[in-house]
Amino acid sequence: MNEAQPSGGRPKTILGLTGSIGMGKSATAALFAKHGVPVHDSDAAVHRLYESGGTAAEAIGAAFPGSLRPDGGVDREALRKAVLGNAEALQRLEALVHPLVAEESRAFLGRHGDAPLVVLDIPLLFETGAEKRCDTVVVVSAPAEVQRARVLARPGMTEAAFAAILAKQMPDAEKRRRADVVIDTSRGFTHAEAEVAALVARLRDSR
Repeated sequence: MNEAQPSGGRPKTILGLTGSIGMGKSATAALFAKHGVPVHDSDAAVHRLYESGGTAAEAIGAAFPGSLRPDGGVDREALRKAVLGNAEALQRLEALVHPLVAEESRAFLGRHGDAPLVVLDIPLLFETGAEKRCDTVVVVSAPAEVQRARVLARPGMTEAAFAAILAKQMPDAEKRRRADVVIDTSRGFTHAEAEVAALVARLRDSR
């Protein structure tokens, strides 16, 4: 997607997209992009920040010795092991990374200030209070057994790692309660695509 130049305004509608691990959030974000909606992917932003020369890499290396690759980028597996099950270490990491991601998000909104609709794809939307910046919140969800099967099918995923990820995420039931819209991805791709198409059409015409 080509980046627009800063417009100095604010998008007419900011949609916050979130969902727990394995719920199909990334696939749903891709559906919004397919409809021409600018999408800011917080996970992708983190990957950029972690790369060699990325804004976060040096600070993470200092805070977590042994967490950098030889090229200066973050060794994500080493970092994961350093914070897994360690609440204090995770808080230190989040204190470094979350403000940088928020800064990228603000720049994205500035570049798309004249857009009728944009999406902020944020896994920890509610956990970080980012819903306050959004006009509408969409939660991507699926039954727990579907989520579990999807996640444990991922290469290298373990029961312990899955449990640790869930522990830092707000329960799905609470996310659904807080959502303006819930998209259930267990009902199939065609259903999710239709839901997104209808929502995009409605929000582009609103406000």
